[in-house]
Amino acid sequence: MKRSLVLALALAAALPITASAHKQWLVPSVTVVAGEGERWVTVDAAVSNDLFYPDFVPVKLDNISVIAPDGSVGKPENGATLKTRSVFDVNLAQQGTYRIANVNEGLSARWGERRAPGSKPPADPKASGSLRSVTVEELPTKIPAGAKNVEITETLSRIETFITNGEPTPVKPTGKGLELVPSTHPNDLFAGEEARFQLQLDGKPAADLEVLIVRGATRYRNAQDEIRVTSDANGEFSVTWPEPGMYWLQARAQDKNTSVKEANARRLSYVATLEVLPQ
Repeated sequence: MKRSLVLALALAAALPITASAHKQWLVPSVTVVAGEGERWVTVDAAVSNDLFYPDFVPVKLDNISVIAPDGSVGKPENGATLKTRSVFDVNLAQQGTYRIANVNEGLSARWGERRAPGSKPPADPKASGSLRSVTVEELPTKIPAGAKNVEITETLSRIETFITNGEPTPVKPTGKGLELVPSTHPNDLFAGEEARFQLQLDGKPAADLEVLIVRGATRYRNAQDEIRVTSDANGEFSVTWPEPGMYWLQARAQDKNTSVKEANARRLSYVATLEVLPQ
């Protein structure tokens, strides 16, 4: 079975959490709607420097899924991929909370000498190398025969947002990868109030993970004003929102629980876009 790899994920997974790196996001035109009958919401999807302004590359729509309140999985509608962002519509045909997610799995690899910055390259340019986008089937042909110090990493990322039509319904985890399990509903967040969440890794509490939270509109202020919290022994953490706005939340993890036998390690990332309303 082929596994696609998004370049931005491979780059991001190798770096510590930082507010200045490129950020992937999904931003709905509205997060809460009410009323019977057909309701539509438009979602922007991009990788950018500033939140939430598309200034780098679009997010591909291949792996976007729309999880309805009843658990059924659909696809985005009226999708278009532009130069710096993608855009699509979601039809809220059911009452309750929709989970819009971009989930990507893949492999990256590197081999050869680990050179210090500024040092001379090896005499044989093929002695060292790396791959940022490879499938399981391609591995034998992409890595040179006799390559030394081969390191293969499995990557799994989830980027998501939440939209509620009418009364909120519970957000249920899938039990795969790094996920956010809300104690406070993600469409019931208000400035000045505390919200509680749990991080789960493959369905189990993910302890001691750093969570980075950044309010949008970063292009209009000099400081990122990031919030950093750490999950406790039960994977739980809390945040009191300083003011209204759209917020970007990120967590990362690394382990050796790979599902691909060729992989030496697994890197996981989670991103959510959450709207905080005024009281």
